[in-house]
Amino acid sequence: MTRVHAGQVFRDPVLFLAFGFGAGLAPKAPGTAGTLMAVPLYLWLSQFSQPVYLAAVAAVAVVGVAICGRAAATLRTHDHPGIVWDEFAGYLVTMIPASGSWISLLAGFMLFRLFDIWKPWPISVADKKISGGAGIMLDDLLAGIPAAIGVALVARWLE
Repeated sequence: MTRVHAGQVFRDPVLFLAFGFGAGLAPKAPGTAGTLMAVPLYLWLSQFSQPVYLAAVAAVAVVGVAICGRAAATLRTHDHPGIVWDEFAGYLVTMIPASGSWISLLAGFMLFRLFDIWKPWPISVADKKISGGAGIMLDDLLAGIPAAIGVALVARWLE
């Protein structure tokens, strides 16, 4: 795997975005650090209407395919652990049904990390079979779907 230095990430705008504004440089659990970095983005976007939120999620996902693909090509490594833009997109998908409460924030974070790490079928298929930026993004977007269902259930039962 290609070793990435902070200076490289902060000098290259594509790597800066792909590495989640530097969160992907975390020496342990960069995906978790990237998901943590996505929380303020969610909090900001959650202030807007649902259609605006959904459009922003779609934009993050579409732009993410290009960002992650270019970062992987630059690093010559498919889905380098430091590439965490996909965690941003997956977490935003997870939070679509969220109420904005701290319970839904915590549930979304935990459920997204669970499905992103566990990668049950069909998430595991997307992770293994699809390459490039689309492959990097797709498994996290898919992980966001069961996590979102969990967030909706938590909101229904606990809020």
